[in-house]
Amino acid sequence: MLGFTPPLIGIIFLFVSLIAYLQYAKDKKAAKNGTWRVSENTLHLLGLFCGWPGALIAQQKFRHKTKKVSFRVVFWLTVIANIGGFVWLHSHDGNVQLRKGMSEIESYVAKQIDEKNISVVINLLTSFHGDGSVR
Repeated sequence: MLGFTPPLIGIIFLFVSLIAYLQYAKDKKAAKNGTWRVSENTLHLLGLFCGWPGALIAQQKFRHKTKKVSFRVVFWLTVIANIGGFVWLHSHDGNVQLRKGMSEIESYVAKQIDEKNISVVINLLTSFHGDGSVR
């Protein structure tokens, strides 16, 4: 069984992968222009925190960070660690922790929502007319 994977995990992977891709593009451009570079630690952290798919795509597209052996070794270690964490989340213990964490996040968000403000916004949105006036 795959267990419980909230959609937020996929959104995080997409968002951080996009950031990683853009940082690799920025670093490649800086390398060509001889300007300030993105640190390798930043690139590795993005890879570790779910951005490795975007980093891998950027490495291939821009032919960047593909020859430096020490960088590649650390990169693949971050990929393995990230995948290991993802697999652990689908183990029994990891799944329990993930569900508990998601429940705590949902409870926190629910407490932060002021029902009075939401009803005002809903009333405003539902009373709006196409001519720009409000009932």
